[in-house]
Amino acid sequence: MKMWPEEEHELLEIYKLLSELGASANYRGFFFIAYGVALAAEEPERLLMVTKRLYPQIAEHYGTSWNAVERNIRTVISVIWKTGREGLTRIVGHELVEKPCPARFLASLVIYYAHHCAA
Repeated sequence: MKMWPEEEHELLEIYKLLSELGASANYRGFFFIAYGVALAAEEPERLLMVTKRLYPQIAEHYGTSWNAVERNIRTVISVIWKTGREGLTRIVGHELVEKPCPARFLASLVIYYAHHCAA
């Protein structure tokens, strides 16, 4: 699926943010997160029911299941938790005592992206 130039720019900004957190593009979840953040930034209500609204849209876009989307997002969160916790603390605005669940992680990225990266 070809994206419009502004959508490509949006995803590149989110890729940059994820890279700064210590995630890399060799994880499928990297792309799932970026696409999910872009979708939720466009319509924040998608964050209210991630397993029913957001994950299925990501899964459809990438030709996989919503379960695989969640699993791959969890993998990237674990990588970030191990290698980029300082950046994650900066993004959420406070020290985290436990690794965030995917819904909270995505919501934090959407809020940060909307305030700091989106044009």
